[in-house]
Parts: sequence; C-alpha cells; structure tokens
Amino acid sequence: AHLIHSLLFCCGVISVISAEEEPEWFQNITTNIFSSSGDIRLAGYFEINRLTSNLTKRVKPDDVQVNEYGLALAIVMKFSVDKINAQPNLLPGVKLGYELFDTCKQTAIIMRPTMFLITEGSSGVLPVMCNYTHYVSRAVAVIGPYSSEIVSVVGQLLGFFLLPLVSYGATSDTFSDKNLYPSFMRTVPSDRLQAEGMVRLLKEFNWNWVAVIASEDEYGTQGQQQFSSMAADQSICVAYEGLIPIYTDPIPAIRDIIEHIRGTNVGVVVLFALTQSATAFFTEVIKRNLSAVWVGSTAWGMHKDFFTLPNVNQIGTVLAFADMTQPMDQLNSYSRVLLSRIAEERLKQPLRQPGTELPTVTNPCPLCWKLSLNNMSLMEEPLVQRTAFSVYTATYSVAQALHNMLGCTNTSCNTMDNKTIYSWQLLAELKRVTFTVNGINFTFDENGNPNIGYNLLVWVWKNNNITFREIGTFYQELTIDKSSIVWHTGSQVPVSTCSANCEDGQVQRVKGFFSCCFDCIDCKEGSFQNNSDDVQCTACPKGKWSEMRSRNCLDPTYIFFYWSSYESVGMIVAGLVVLASQCTIVILFLRHWGTPMVRASGGAMSIIALLCMMGCCASLLLFLGEPWELGCRLQLPLNAIFPTVTLSAILSMSLQIVCVTEFPERSLPHLHMLQGLGSWIVVVACCIIQAGLSIWFLQEAPTLSQFVYSLEVNYLTRFLSCPITPLVNFGIMLGFNGLLALLSFMCTFMALKPAGQYNLARDITVSTLAYCVVWVIFVPIYTGLNDHNKSIAHVSVTLISNLGLTYAYFLPKCYLLLKMPENNTPDHFRTFLEGAPPTPQED
Repeated sequence: AHLIHSLLFCCGVISVISAEEEPEWFQNITTNIFSSSGDIRLAGYFEINRLTSNLTKRVKPDDVQVNEYGLALAIVMKFSVDKINAQPNLLPGVKLGYELFDTCKQTAIIMRPTMFLITEGSSGVLPVMCNYTHYVSRAVAVIGPYSSEIVSVVGQLLGFFLLPLVSYGATSDTFSDKNLYPSFMRTVPSDRLQAEGMVRLLKEFNWNWVAVIASEDEYGTQGQQQFSSMAADQSICVAYEGLIPIYTDPIPAIRDIIEHIRGTNVGVVVLFALTQSATAFFTEVIKRNLSAVWVGSTAWGMHKDFFTLPNVNQIGTVLAFADMTQPMDQLNSYSRVLLSRIAEERLKQPLRQPGTELPTVTNPCPLCWKLSLNNMSLMEEPLVQRTAFSVYTATYSVAQALHNMLGCTNTSCNTMDNKTIYSWQLLAELKRVTFTVNGINFTFDENGNPNIGYNLLVWVWKNNNITFREIGTFYQELTIDKSSIVWHTGSQVPVSTCSANCEDGQVQRVKGFFSCCFDCIDCKEGSFQNNSDDVQCTACPKGKWSEMRSRNCLDPTYIFFYWSSYESVGMIVAGLVVLASQCTIVILFLRHWGTPMVRASGGAMSIIALLCMMGCCASLLLFLGEPWELGCRLQLPLNAIFPTVTLSAILSMSLQIVCVTEFPERSLPHLHMLQGLGSWIVVVACCIIQAGLSIWFLQEAPTLSQFVYSLEVNYLTRFLSCPITPLVNFGIMLGFNGLLALLSFMCTFMALKPAGQYNLARDITVSTLAYCVVWVIFVPIYTGLNDHNKSIAHVSVTLISNLGLTYAYFLPKCYLLLKMPENNTPDHFRTFLEGAPPTPQED
C-alpha cells in the first residue's frame, strides 16, 4: 500500500472558476511539471518511473528509475496545457489545470488514482447512486495512458461514468469496441490499421513466409492475432508465432523463439512488442548472430533503447511504422526555458541527498529536481518529437470540445455560473469535434479512432549511430520509395518465401499445412493458368486450345498449301510436266488424224481420254491455296469423274479387243457397232454411274464450314484441307475407277497378239496394271498419314496414275508415229480396224 500510494500521479480535475487573468506565454512558466491549478483541470497518465524490482517486495529508492521517455511526454502535457491557455480565442476567460499520475507500467498501481479521479468533485468520496446523469467527477477528462495494458484495466471503469479517456499511445483494436469501452478515444491509429499496413508492406515485396513475434500483453497479443488473420486473407503464411513473457524471465522463451525462426527459414519477422520486450529480444538476436528483415510496430520502432545495443547494426534491415505526426513548434524552446528555470529554482533550495526518497503524490519524481539544460536531449529524441504531436492533439481535442460545449466566443465562455460540465456531455461533444493542428485536419470516427495513418521508416546505420529515413506512408493506401531502402543483403531485395514462385503456366499444389508451401505443376495442353494463385489448371473452353504451360487459350490457326510453298511449287511443276506430255500427245494425234494408228486407238475417244486426263491434272489445283466452299465441293468429284472418262474409254477398247480376239466370227458383223455407238454407250454409262456416286458423296459430305465447326479443337495450328468424309463414299468413288481399270486389265492380259500387227492389248494391260498398282499401294499409305501429307499423297498418286496411263497407253503409239511411220498402215492394224481374225504369233 505504501508503494502504491507513493507512485501515484495526479489527474487533472476541472473546477469551474472564472479566470481573471491569463498567464503570459513563456514568461510565467511554472516549474511544477506534474500539476497546475486551473478553472478546469485535466488528468494525465504517464509512465514516468520504472520499477527494477518485483511488487511483492518492499520497494526501495534504488528500485525506482526515471523513465526518460515518459517524463518527456509529461513535459509535453504541461507544454500543451500552457499553450492552450495562451490562446485567447480557444477558452477565453477559462484556464485549464492538470494533475499527472505515474503508472509505472504496472496495472496494480493504476487503480488507486483512477478511483481518485472518479470521486465526486473535490470531496474525495465516491457515492453509490442509481443514476449518475448529474454526477460531476473530480476530472472531466483523462489524457492517456500510453500502454494498452493499462487501458484494459481502467478503460471499462471510466467508461461506466462516461469519463472521456483520450489516449496518446494505446493502439489495441479491442478499445474500438464501444460496448466495452464507450468513453475511450485516441489520437494514434488502431493496431488494426497498423496490421493492415504491415500486410500491405509484405505484399509489396512478395514476402509470404513470415514469423510473428509479440510481447505477452494486450498490445502484443491483439496485434499478433490481427496481423495473422489479415495475412491469411492475403495468402501470407505465418510460419511461426511466438510470445515474449513480460512478467517472468523472457530469455528462455526468446531463445526458443530464435531457434524456431531459424528452423522455419523465414527471412522476415514481424515484431509486435513493447520496448522492454523488444530490447531483450534483440539482445539475444545479436548474440545468436541472426539477421533478417524486421518489421517493427510503433511501440519500439523508434525507441532509443536500441541505440546503445552493441552490434545492433548486424541484425539486418529494420522497417518501422511510426505514427503520422507533425513537429510541434516551440516545444524545444519551451523545454529549454522550463529546464533552465528548474535548475535556477534548485539553486535556491537546500541540497538534497540523492536516492533517499520514493515518489509520492505531491512529489511523483524526486529525481526531477536535478533536471537542467543538460537533460535537453530527452526532449530531442525522435520518438519524443513524434509522440508529442499525439499528446498535444489529445489535450487540444478536449479543449476544443470544451470550447464548443461552453459556447465560447472570441472573448468569453459560459462558466460554472451558467453551465455544469458533465463528463457524458463532454464525451458526446468530443466525438463530434473537428480541429486543425499544424495544417492537419483532425477528427474521430465512430469508434474513437483518428483520421491519420503511419509513416514508414527504415533504420540507417552511420558511424555506429541509428538514424531514421522516411520511405513511405500508409493510411488508406501504401506508398513506398523502394530506392531509398538500404538492404542488409546489398542491392537485392531479401526473399522470404516457403516455395519459389511458380513460372507462367504453372499452378501451385500445396504440400503440408501451409498454403505458401507448394510444388509447381505444369498446365498440360488444353488447360491454362487462369490466376497466379491457382491450385488447379483451368480447361480451355470449346473451340480453343493451349500449349503446355500456357496463361491463356487461343483460337486455332489453320494453315494450307500456300502457292509459294515448296510443296505447292513441286506439285505444280509435276502437274505441268504431265500436262505438257498429254498436250504433246494430243497435238501428235491431231497431226496424224485419220491414220490407222489413231483410228485403231479410238480416234475421237482417245482425244477425249487425253483431254480428261488433262482436266484431272488441272483439277488438282483445287488442293492448293486456302480451301473454299465451292472448291471443296468440286475437288473430289472432279478428281474422280475425269479418270472415269479415260478408264471407261480404255474399257471400251478392251471390250473390242476381247470380241475381236475371242469371238472373231460373231464380232465381225457388229464391229462397226462396237467401235462406234457401243463404245460411247460404255463411256456414258460409266460416267453416269460415277456422277451418281459423286452426287451421293456430296449429299453425305459436310460443307467446309460444317467440317471446321465439328472439329474437336486439340491443337493450336492445324493443316486445313477439304473434308474427305464420309470415307466410305470416297472409297466407293475411287473403287469404281479401280474396277474399270481391273476389268480392262482382265480383258486384255491374256489376249493373243496378232502376228505382224500392233499389240493394242499390251498397252491396255500395262497401263491399267500400273493404275491399279499405284492406287492399291496408295490406300494403306494414305490411312497412316496426317492431313498435310494426305493431301500431298493424294495429289502425287493422282499425277503418278495419270502419268502411268499416259505413258503406258499412249507413249508406244507416239513412238510408232514418230519412229516407225512405215508401220502406220491398215495391214498393221487390220485385226482392230477390219475385225480380221488374228493369226497366232510364231514362237
């Protein structure tokens, strides 16, 4: 009880008395840091002292150390009140007073001053009432405390009385719950916003494999939970979570945490911890020679306790969040005046024996009597300069709410005579307050959180000193200047991933318990990677296809025999050779028109046969170039009908030879009929049959567009040729021509050669045999080829069979016409022209 009583600091209470005179700014600065009288008094919680012993023991003076950071903020509170009182338009005629209490970072100590604050007026009595609507507490508002742990103890109690509690450092998001903490407000962002900023930072650098360490208190555990939850939503894996004890020896736990960090092989560690826990943690990190990227929270990111750690520059890269604040004008000059006056006043007092007094209510900081300008450095610390803005805005927000509540004008305010200040009324006004400080418009949201964000800093080591370089900001969006960061890995951004990023066209197959640990699986043909975080390949939609490891599916591309391609040129040249040969034969036959050779070969029918073979060669052009509807409809029918005419003409000649050689007596009277109308009937009949087969084929075959639409797309590039379907119809068309050639062969291969005459049967036998052999060989080869080679084979076989008919049937006749014209006589063709029975050839 003696300890608790001795460590209390006073809270500002407001008594409404008209201010008769206003103090002069910087001239009437009082040396009492911890209290100031006024018409309306505010209370403040600050961590001014630090205990080095356990509360279970009796505290001695040596067990108490001044917390320079908390003392500096207490001075900022005094500066804030004095500056507000110096503004004639804010609370004219009303002077703010304050009382400060020390929390010593101990929840057991804070309860007594809190009970003191809620007593009625200045009576020191807390009455039990059924309705506290018209209850006036000793303090109308409390500034602080800094620690979330302390707020969790006193926040609900003060909330019951709706006593405004405006914190300048408590960031736990738990206090945003207005059902539990209805009177809590703050001038620093919530840890939820900080956790969101940290997640955005990790995403910015593609870090998805991290450890999260926290101090085992309200601040640390809440921050850790919020970060882990948000990280999971953004596909960031928390490989390890650790807690640093604050009420027991933390070293064993810290060592275990470091071993887990090494074991998980993370490169980035997020640290939500109070300064004391973070200092102990990094002391062991330095001993264990562990380096990483450390993402620091506002509680420790700029604290000077780290500056004196030996070899702290070896821990790696530190990216720290700091509250977005503005420098406070006149704070340093004010502090110099205050410290100099404290030193002057000390000289007027008798000397004190140092280390003999414990803090009391009237003297919360016995050691502060030694303050002087030599202690100015505690006010110049970067963290103090930043937090000063939060302390000032917390104080100023209450002053602005009082200004609105009291109906202040530029010259006066309604005072106690006209208006009683109830804490719940002040709270309602505080929630609506809006003001501007150093050019920043400040307001609170419905949860009591401010409309400010964070600055992102990087630690820079220079000459064994730490400086802070601002590299970005975060409020609703993250902006960062990556070029300003000096990494401990050199110019390369550190990597912290469980698995390397998959390449394009690969999906992630998770292994183990973490979604960030995965194997990269290639997307096969016909599937693609839709999103970068896909775990399964997506099948291509109908009509599209993809290659292996694709990011999208494409419409197929069709190729064909371009006129300039080597295949097309080769086929055209070959066709021209055959056409030239056939044209030459036609000319030669026309020149010898009416001669026995031409008459015996069929006369006009032989010319028609040659012209049809030429037409067959010309029709092969339909296989070249881009396929088109009409061309595809004509391609195969023409390719079948033209040979039918030629083969039917040869068949008619074969029938004549059979009749003359096998039935000479019976055929003689009908020879004229056989060589004339009979031959034409055979040709026309065969052509009609083939035409019928072609029409049947066209009815069954799909159009080119129908064929393309029906194709199962499992390719990106395909050779497009005219559809040869149905194959049965196509086979029957070719088979009919083969049947004509086979019948011609069977009619002539056993025929007798007339003695001393030209052997027409030989020409038919050889030519039809060549035709049949070529097409029989074509069938098995054709079935095993792809579309591109099928077209080449079809054209090639057509040209070869055409050339075989031309050379085997007509070339011997041409030879006779050119080289043996003496044999071009009626006697040499008597059997075929006159029907004379052939004389068996002698051996």
